Amino acid sequence: MQQTTHPRCGHGGSPRTVSTGSSRGHQQWACRAGGRSFRTTTGTPLARLKTPVDEIARALLVVLRRGSLRAAEEITGHKYETIGRWLRRAGQHAEALTEVLVHDLQLTEVGVDEFWSFVRKKGTLRRLT
Repeated sequence: MQQTTHPRCGHGGSPRTVSTGSSRGHQQWACRAGGRSFRTTTGTPLARLKTPVDEIARALLVVLRRGSLRAAEEITGHKYETIGRWLRRAGQHAEALTEVLVHDLQLTEVGVDEFWSFVRKKGTLRRLT
């Protein structure tokens, strides 16, 4: 029998969680200690976003590699302003997102540095707010 890894509670960090199914393609969990429900993205820069995580990651990688929000808009089909909001969220959760970039997307240290340099440069755009 395969052992399922349960995430810690996104609200209190308790390891006592149970799967409660899925909603809109996102896995739902419940905390046995606190009784609150959460998704695996709760407490991350991706919390409360309707777009699937893999699409967001793809758009941000296009921005990183092409250096342009417009290029990401053309390639992914997501609006310029939406991708800009994702970039601002990324900047607000830099430490957590850096971990995702390195571990999940397997970017090198140079790639991560390029990404944050771009976010700092584009984060000053007034028209994205």
